[in-house]
Amino acid sequence: MDAIFHEKQEGSLCAQHCLNGLLQGQYFSPVDLAQIAQSLDEKERSFMAEGGLHSVEYQQFLEQPSTNFDDSGFFSIQVIQEALSVWGLDLVPYNSQDGIAIQARREPIHEQAYICNFKQHWFSVRKLGHQWFNLNSLLTGPELISDTYLSLFLTQLQQEGYAIYIIVGKLPNSEADQLLKMIPAVQPIKPTLINEAAETSDQSGDGDMELQRAIEESRRLVENDDTMLQKALKMSMSGYIVDDEVSVGPRLLSEQPGTSTAGAPNPTQEELRQKRLAFLSKVDNTPSTPNQSESTPPAKEDELSEEDMLKRAMEMSMQQGEQA
Repeated sequence: MDAIFHEKQEGSLCAQHCLNGLLQGQYFSPVDLAQIAQSLDEKERSFMAEGGLHSVEYQQFLEQPSTNFDDSGFFSIQVIQEALSVWGLDLVPYNSQDGIAIQARREPIHEQAYICNFKQHWFSVRKLGHQWFNLNSLLTGPELISDTYLSLFLTQLQQEGYAIYIIVGKLPNSEADQLLKMIPAVQPIKPTLINEAAETSDQSGDGDMELQRAIEESRRLVENDDTMLQKALKMSMSGYIVDDEVSVGPRLLSEQPGTSTAGAPNPTQEELRQKRLAFLSKVDNTPSTPNQSESTPPAKEDELSEEDMLKRAMEMSMQQGEQA
C-alpha cells in the first residue's frame, strides 16, 4: 500500500489530487492547472468576441467570473479533460450511450480507471496491478475495493448524485502498478475520512493529557505523604536522642546485640522502660514520682505497654513539630 501514490486533501485542490492519484505521480500543480484554466478562459473570450466586442452577450461574459477555476482551487471538468489530453487520455460519461460506457456498466472491472465528481469534489478510482483502489483525497490513504464491490460502489456513487467518467487511453506506467501485479495488497483496516481521524486524534490527545495530569497529581500526593512521614519519623527519633539520659532509638538499633556505641553492655529491658518513662514524664511536664505532683498522678509503669509509650512519644514529637 505504501507504493501507491496518494495525496491528502489540501484546501479545494481536489482536482489536482484526483489527477495525480490517477496518473500515480506529482504530475500537476495548482499553477499548471490554473494556466490551463486561463487558456480555456481566453479561448471562450475569443469565441464570444466573434459576436462583437460591444454586444450585450460579450459584455455580460466579461462581467461573469471564470467557470473553469476560482481562488479556492476549484477546477472544472474542462480543465481536467484538457490536462488529461496531454497524456493522450479522454473522458467518457458513465451514463452515456457510448459503446464504451455501455460495456463499462455491464462489467466495470474490465476498465482501467474512473473519475468521480460531486459538488466540486473530484476523486479517482483506479486499477493497480489486478486490484481496484479508491484514491479519494478525503481519505487517510488508498482504499482497497474488491472486484465484486466495484459495481456496487459505482452504483452507490450515482445514487448519491456523483457524475462518473470512464478513463479512455493508456495510463502511464507506475511503480505501484508493477509491484501490485507481483504482490497483491492486503488491507485489514480500511482508511477513514481525514476529519474523522483528526477528531479521534484530538480526543485521544485530551485523554492522554488528563491521564498524565492524574498521574502527576497522584505522584505529588504520594511524595507529600512520604515527606510528612519522614518528617514525623525524624522528629520522633530525635526525641529519643535529645537527652543524654535517654539513649534509645536509632543509636541502639544500629548496634550489635550485647554492646552499645561506647562498647559498654546494652541496658536491660527494665532500664529501658525506666528511661522511656523518664523521657515521657519530662516531655509531658509530668513528675516521674508520685510525690512531685498531686493533681495529675503519672501512669503506672505496669499500665503502659512499650507500644503505648512509643505512640505517645510519636504524638508528642508531632505536636512539637507543628508548634515549631
